Amino acid sequence: MSLMSSDLSYRPGENGFLEGKMLIAMPGIGDPRFERTVIYMCVHNPDGAMGIVVNKPADNITFPDLLDRLSIRAPGSLPPKHIHCPVLAGGPVEMGRGFVLHTQDYFSEDSTLPVDEYVGLTASIDILRDMVTGRGPSRALLALGYAGWAPGQLDAEMQANGWLHCDPDPELLFGLDLDAKYHAALAKLGVNISLLSPEAGHA
Repeated sequence: MSLMSSDLSYRPGENGFLEGKMLIAMPGIGDPRFERTVIYMCVHNPDGAMGIVVNKPADNITFPDLLDRLSIRAPGSLPPKHIHCPVLAGGPVEMGRGFVLHTQDYFSEDSTLPVDEYVGLTASIDILRDMVTGRGPSRALLALGYAGWAPGQLDAEMQANGWLHCDPDPELLFGLDLDAKYHAALAKLGVNISLLSPEAGHA
């Protein structure tokens, strides 16, 4: 008996891709790096896919620590909205590289990738300088590394029921309660994690 209802099967977006969607790892994902992860998809096209894990904290580093390491000094105190900006383990690729996922009230023509009308991704250090001076986005998270897939790889994993997907919302993306995001993402689909097994989706 399958525990995967027809409503939860792989259904890509209108263009056949999952840019701007949230991936939710199934219990049987088979890769410990992605267990219980929620990933915001920034790129998904015939050339491959790229996303940012939004619910796993980076080890032993805070946003003020990172600013200090980069010798970025705030002119006064850090703006309240960014004091608690989470620093996340964004994925296993290029873990020494930083990415800021943010609301689209901030945009750099040279370095921001607009994922959808609400969310952008910026990899320039300039956004951090803007954040400490109060010119940054209203909501943001900083990720070290990203999740990447070769052409067709994510599609195959989706077909094999490695992932579910749902629409994002501000708390799933930028909320500070990282531990709650996995269950919250599943709840958007009406899924109770206790009803899922590693064999979900297979007869």
